[in-house]
Amino acid sequence: MEKHLHILWTNPDLITSEKMLFMYARNCLLQHWWDKVTVIIWGGTARLAAENESIQFRMEEARIAGVEFTACVACADQLGVTEKLLELEVDVKPWGKLLTELIQEGKPLLTV
Repeated sequence: MEKHLHILWTNPDLITSEKMLFMYARNCLLQHWWDKVTVIIWGGTARLAAENESIQFRMEEARIAGVEFTACVACADQLGVTEKLLELEVDVKPWGKLLTELIQEGKPLLTV
């Protein structure tokens, strides 16, 4: 059975993003703690990911390690960053129902 961790990234603080989210997400795969890691970009982190070059660099490092990125389309649209996220190879889609299902099914979810 595949061990899949979803990380809900809602905190746009740069230090928290770099020193927790990206560090943990990459190491989850590099250290084989999880088989698959998906980061869900939600809220203000959509703008951070779209506009901050340092974060984009961290995203690319994580992607190279195997981390997948997806984003809430409603947040991305409202913040005007959908096109930029798509350019960054982020899977932008409706996440409300999907997040609800993850929670209701008790699947591993870490919120940052």
